[in-house]
Amino acid sequence: MRIEHHVPLQSYNTFGIVARAHRLVRIASEADVHAVLADAELGGEARFVLGGGSNIVLTGDVRPLVLKVEVRGIRLAEETERCWVVEAGAGENWHETVAWTIAHGYPGLENLALIPGTVGASPVQNIGAYGVELQDRFHSLDAIDLQTGQPFTLYAAQCAFGYRDSVFKHAAAPGGFGLANRALILRVRFLLPKPWKPELGYLDLARRQAEEGGAQPTPQQVFDWVCEIRRAKLPDWRVVGNAGSFFKNPTVSPEQCADIIAREPRIVHYPMADGSIKLAAGWLIDACGWKGKSVGNAGVYEKQALVLVNRGGSDPAHAVTGGEVMTLAKAIQTSVYERFGIRLEPEPVVV
Repeated sequence: MRIEHHVPLQSYNTFGIVARAHRLVRIASEADVHAVLADAELGGEARFVLGGGSNIVLTGDVRPLVLKVEVRGIRLAEETERCWVVEAGAGENWHETVAWTIAHGYPGLENLALIPGTVGASPVQNIGAYGVELQDRFHSLDAIDLQTGQPFTLYAAQCAFGYRDSVFKHAAAPGGFGLANRALILRVRFLLPKPWKPELGYLDLARRQAEEGGAQPTPQQVFDWVCEIRRAKLPDWRVVGNAGSFFKNPTVSPEQCADIIAREPRIVHYPMADGSIKLAAGWLIDACGWKGKSVGNAGVYEKQALVLVNRGGSDPAHAVTGGEVMTLAKAIQTSVYERFGIRLEPEPVVV
């Protein structure tokens, strides 16, 4: 185990925010975690688990010990008449893992293509796009308890998946089960059902199918369509720093939705299976006039108001600060609440 000191984190977060880790240890295996826990100096320290840095806003240097997850490896773990089970290390790049499954003939994750971040972060956030959420394809995961050092396995029901939510985002409470700041995910397994069927419920994908003549697409075609759609709407974080969708789409009751529609007939909304109505947060932000606006070097993306971006570039002297990002986010929240009575909840973790 090698302890690195004063490590620059700008390249380890997709927003490109300048910050440093006071101390950082790279985790490539379960043995590395045990070495940290057994170390007399590090064993009792607060810790911060870092994957691809695609869902965080750093508001300053990180004082807890940073555990940089770099567990690698992808394989077909199991195959039955009904499904494939693919296992990937938590440090694997998410999009590259999706591409690997398609290339090897194990479809099912194609709607989740081009989402930034690592495999280990996918169940934490319960990532989702174009009609598919991680929980729809989740089999199980292996993790290690950072307090006891004990390894454990969780299945879907134990992960308490919700909209961009899971047990890993909640602290343990009396009588409850939370794993925030306690678990480090090592490997994730995905259940990919046979026979494969394309998920084309989203309008953008249905349009692409119609443009291609209406025939059922292949997994590779769906993968390519999703990539093309996302690239047209969202900035590449390697060119323009960002953390993807910054706010969750809020849900309201049918009565609340009807009240808003009476005032704003064009509001974008989607009925949910539980009877609630999901509102498009990007539409709400755009309606408040924020698209293209900036606070310091933090801005709202011109093509998609749901995305906040780094307008300062990669030069550390001009890069956006976490304070600028959160000032902009709070101003947007205030505007949306004052106009619509809706509280927007950020998706990224603020550190």
